[in-house]
Amino acid sequence: MEALHAFFGDFDIWQVLSSFVFLIAIIDPFGNIPITIAMQKKGIKINAAKVCVASLVILMAFLFLGEWILKLFGVQIEYFAIAGGFIIFLMALEMILDIVIFQNDKLEGEISEASSIVPLAFPMYAGPGAFTALLAITAEYSIGNLCISLLLCMIVLFFVLKGTNWLTKYLGQTALYIIRKFFGIIVLAIACKLMFGNLAAVF
Repeated sequence: MEALHAFFGDFDIWQVLSSFVFLIAIIDPFGNIPITIAMQKKGIKINAAKVCVASLVILMAFLFLGEWILKLFGVQIEYFAIAGGFIIFLMALEMILDIVIFQNDKLEGEISEASSIVPLAFPMYAGPGAFTALLAITAEYSIGNLCISLLLCMIVLFFVLKGTNWLTKYLGQTALYIIRKFFGIIVLAIACKLMFGNLAAVF
């Protein structure tokens, strides 16, 4: 009980909400709906629960081990936050301007239900972008609050995966496009905060 109290003792609802909005924008379940639909059209049955659990485990592991990895290479978290902020800045430009900066290898061929976890959980949802975002914001957010945010993100992701066809039918491509742009602006603002805020801390 004492360990749990120490872990979640610095609970801050505003940290949870702001980091949740940031992470859900990076994970981008709404923007990846077309990919999910394309996989389903190929006859691939997507297990939403498995994808979300796998994504959560990967992200949690990186959240706890990421800082240790940085220490192994002698990199301070503030410097990583600046570098991560720059990468996230480029990702935001992709979302806002509809340009492709980061090239992803396309997976070809039939994919079974079990192996659908690989392109979806990793690297789509728990990929380099999410890793960078997590390590970058650990400089400003507590681990306990980030864990809660990740759990909330996975809950949203679960319902998006389960309701992909419904969301496409009733929201439409235009609404999903607007949502992606809105999150892109939020990500851009947080990227600037990470870069300039940690530059001030370093100097």
